[in-house]
Amino acid sequence: MECYFDHVATNPLSDEVLQAMMPYFREEFGNPLSIYPLGINAREAVEKARQQVAALINAKPSEIIFTSSGAEANNFALRGIALARQYEGKHVIVTRMEHHSILNSARFLEKLGFTVTYLTPDKQGYIDPDAIKKAITDETVLISVIHASPEVGTIEPVKEIAGIAKERNISFHSDGVVSVGHIPVDVKALGVDLLSFSAHQFYGPKGASALYIREGQRVIPLIFGGIQESGRRAGTENVPAIVGMGKAAEITMSELERKMAHVRGLRDRLVEGIMKIENVHHTGHPENRLPGHASFCVEFIEGEGMLLMLASLGIYVASGSACTSKALKASPVLLSMGIPSHVAHGSVVFSLGTENTVEQIDYTLEEFPRIIRRLRELSPFAQGWDAVEEGESCTPKK
Repeated sequence: MECYFDHVATNPLSDEVLQAMMPYFREEFGNPLSIYPLGINAREAVEKARQQVAALINAKPSEIIFTSSGAEANNFALRGIALARQYEGKHVIVTRMEHHSILNSARFLEKLGFTVTYLTPDKQGYIDPDAIKKAITDETVLISVIHASPEVGTIEPVKEIAGIAKERNISFHSDGVVSVGHIPVDVKALGVDLLSFSAHQFYGPKGASALYIREGQRVIPLIFGGIQESGRRAGTENVPAIVGMGKAAEITMSELERKMAHVRGLRDRLVEGIMKIENVHHTGHPENRLPGHASFCVEFIEGEGMLLMLASLGIYVASGSACTSKALKASPVLLSMGIPSHVAHGSVVFSLGTENTVEQIDYTLEEFPRIIRRLRELSPFAQGWDAVEEGESCTPKK
């Protein structure tokens, strides 16, 4: 049995989406800037998709800028707003829960003379709005807080933080890549100024994402060139992918409630079964989390071992442990939540989708405990050896 449980990494392309995209690879191949029929048809297809994507998050079509990825959208938001407002102040606030595209953009801004505050979450991955208030200075021009964590599933209090930012005339961005398409997202209700999201998170194609920019927000382009995307994002549009994103957004609007109920039931069944295993910790907020997301830390074993053994049985999951061949490094997100390094190394993340079934969950619950038992039999940590401290030798100390 094959079980794909890594939907925060990507999702399979919907058949309906693929069919909508197909004409724009061959027959309708025109450049949207061309003034003859092939170009006009392409332009109309892009604008229809813009309307569909805007409707998904309750935005105006003019507030949607298409990008190539969520990472690009995040870079665009952070660097574009910070540079546009640098003469008002040079202080930016982000959190330790963010994606690397946010954190590395923040580090880039530091090299340009900005001061960046990195806020730490609580043990459930939750960012306290009061911590945001305390971090604000007269120089603060931008706050960026992820909407939902791909590693632990926690949904952050974005609406409350957006209100705090608005009171101080501070631009507020949220990375919504793993929330849009998984839970209802209304940019007007949330009060965000900018929101990043990506088609492949809701059964659309890779290569098409978007940045919502609230009307009136000034932003410096990340990519300079032509007049595409109202002059804010240069480069010939990826018409097939944009059309696919539009169709995926349309389908998601009609099916989201059903999808949420389906994956929530599967997730609860999975969590109940896994938590019967000894020395397993459920990470993230227990209730305020993505409906199809379940994350754990399994003591005494490495996440990679679990992933490889699960994959050998056709069960595909992710790990918060970012290990490489010769160096072990626990997830910075988990460490920021106060999870000890030796426990964080045993991270495993299940993210569920519409095609998953009860039978797949039950198969996983049958095989996963066996894998854990086998790995613990091999683990020196389970035999009472001391945990390896970060930065030391990979050989456990006696």
